[in-house]
Amino acid sequence: TGGWWSGSILSYNLKYKRFGESSILVEWPSIIHESILENILLFKSEIENKYLNNNIYLKNSYNSLLITYEENINPKSKISELKNIYIKIGSTQKKDFNKWEIPVCYDIELGHDLNYLEKSLSIKKEEIVSLHSSKDYRVYNIGFLPGFLYLGGLDKKIHHPRKEKPVLNVPKGAVGIGGSQTGIYPNNSPGGWYIIGNSPINLFNINKTSPCFIKPGDKVKFSPISLKEHELIKIQVESNIYKPVKTQINDWNY
Repeated sequence: TGGWWSGSILSYNLKYKRFGESSILVEWPSIIHESILENILLFKSEIENKYLNNNIYLKNSYNSLLITYEENINPKSKISELKNIYIKIGSTQKKDFNKWEIPVCYDIELGHDLNYLEKSLSIKKEEIVSLHSSKDYRVYNIGFLPGFLYLGGLDKKIHHPRKEKPVLNVPKGAVGIGGSQTGIYPNNSPGGWYIIGNSPINLFNINKTSPCFIKPGDKVKFSPISLKEHELIKIQVESNIYKPVKTQINDWNY
């Protein structure tokens, strides 16, 4: 498969659907793969360039892109326009993404589902932590909560179905495993993922120009920290002096 910047751009047989009075939903094959995410983000970038001075809202998921316009639309006309834009993908200026180092405390005090997963997966807690923190995860999507990162790349050894009965109050910063995915809860909320640790940083701040500093296409690397370090970083975050470590990347490794 070709990469965004390798000079070989993949092309997919997309499905275009009217979505309400002012939106078009574009769908890719129903699989989770970096090549599809790359294609979605490239198409998204082309649309943004096309509508540079117009207000449109673009929201991508693992396999789709929702384009919402300011006004009611003629769906046939918009779909034709989008198809023409898709044909031209590849002319967009090179984009760089970031890899973010996210500190996580995997202490049993904060990773309260580790004992359960150790038994369920027949893997020692230490190995679960090692497998989880050794990967670079691609950010595929942001939601169901503002700032909730859906991350791809979880080691198959620690895949685990979600909880049958969701917990009513998962704490802010909780790092969990759900199925083949991992993610961080940006705020206190209900949730059904198994919690293996906690990050003291803020993933979503409504007072910032960009409330969520991590974007789809970025990568995340979890860095294990102690309980003491967790408390120290939490104080730094509350004092607005903590800055996550980042490095610029432009790689798509399939």
